Amino acid sequence: MAEEKKSILPKGLRDFYIEAGETTQFAGRFFREILFPPYEFREVIRQSYEIGYKSLPLVGITAFIIGLVLTLQSRPTLVSFGAEAWLPAMVGVSIIREIGPVITALICAGKIGSSIGAELGSMKVTEQIDAMEVSGTNPFKYIVVSRIVSTTLMIPVLVVIGDAISLYGAFLAVKVKGAVSFTLFFHQVFEALNFGDALPSVIKSFFFGFAIGLIGCYKGYHSKKGTEGVGRSANSAVVVSSLLIFIIDLMAVQITEFFGLI
Repeated sequence: MAEEKKSILPKGLRDFYIEAGETTQFAGRFFREILFPPYEFREVIRQSYEIGYKSLPLVGITAFIIGLVLTLQSRPTLVSFGAEAWLPAMVGVSIIREIGPVITALICAGKIGSSIGAELGSMKVTEQIDAMEVSGTNPFKYIVVSRIVSTTLMIPVLVVIGDAISLYGAFLAVKVKGAVSFTLFFHQVFEALNFGDALPSVIKSFFFGFAIGLIGCYKGYHSKKGTEGVGRSANSAVVVSSLLIFIIDLMAVQITEFFGLI
């Protein structure tokens, strides 16, 4: 009877439930391993450099362009309503509250998630992880925990820097169309912002980073044999982590609205 009940579910749905359960177990093992020594501080710092510093150029360029495009696209509509003076405030709130964190997280999901998935997948295929286990090293703590901690810490930093660069790009776009000083532009931006705009965006950035690191490590750590498996791990890490970013963002909006922060 049990076998008959299992066969009722479609294969795709059954595989989804299995992978969701395995990912939850993987996350549970992470929380267990992070609590007890030894702590790999050097590896965390090295991964933070690889994940944070080396991702900054891509995040900065993308954020700058987003600020420019958002301002240039929004200005004609506000001008038609005679509300051009609201442009700095509107752009500032949009970037800080939603566009900055989500776009930065998606960029990092593509760059960092695929990199972690491919790196761990290659280590799995070439049996480097098995060799670490044989030598007495805990590969999960050294490889997985350090990367998840690094992504969790670095994504919020990249979000804050990306927001600043994006706002500067918005200022340049406004400056091209009119005589607005740097001081006046940012005074209007920060006057429109409040505590409920900045804090939720920073908090959800930590969850974005955790999701990117967790999915990238899970996909790579459980990669199938062969080079094809490495490619699939990298690809699925990007797809799943990007989907999780949107789900987390939706949940964050509902929670902040429930507590009256927006």
